[in-house]
Amino acid sequence: MGFSAHPTAIIDEGAQIGDGTRIWHWVHVCAGARIGAGCSFGQNVFVGDRVVIGRKVKVQNNVSIYDGVTLEEEVFCGPSMVFTNVINPRAAVPRRDEYRQTRVRRGATLGANCTVVCGVTIGVYAFVGAGAVVTRDVPDYALVVGVPARQIGWMSAHGERLALPLRGDGEAQCPASGERYQLTDGEVRRMSAPPTPS
Repeated sequence: MGFSAHPTAIIDEGAQIGDGTRIWHWVHVCAGARIGAGCSFGQNVFVGDRVVIGRKVKVQNNVSIYDGVTLEEEVFCGPSMVFTNVINPRAAVPRRDEYRQTRVRRGATLGANCTVVCGVTIGVYAFVGAGAVVTRDVPDYALVVGVPARQIGWMSAHGERLALPLRGDGEAQCPASGERYQLTDGEVRRMSAPPTPS
């Protein structure tokens, strides 16, 4: 099956790209990149050498994914969001051996124009609001917004706000999928699959 790429895209020899992945205008994929099946890369995306991307990831226009970033499956990167890979950059000081690893876990959403400062992990199905600046780890299913990003709630895997307290214990149902979630000691877990239609 293979992947498809617009004629303006630059794909360096050696890049590994999964079946069904679509690469649009003016994208540059470096030689060491490893990209899973069924992904989509919008206009003007850059993918560095030491980048690992899982299957079904969607990267919108004008996103640069630098060395040291790992995106697990089904991650969404909104338009013009930003990754970094050095915590204290200086033009005159080489720091290629100081890149910090950033991991975005399965199903997470990174909203338009948000910034993810290197060295953090963004949890499973976490949701980073548009324009937020993430400077520390984000828990699974957490909804974070602002500068610096702070948690204001919880999100379902379907992308809906859950009626759960920020702290303590509780249970809630996703209003869209019907899945149930449990909050225990500040951690959310999915308890059930969506109900089967009758």
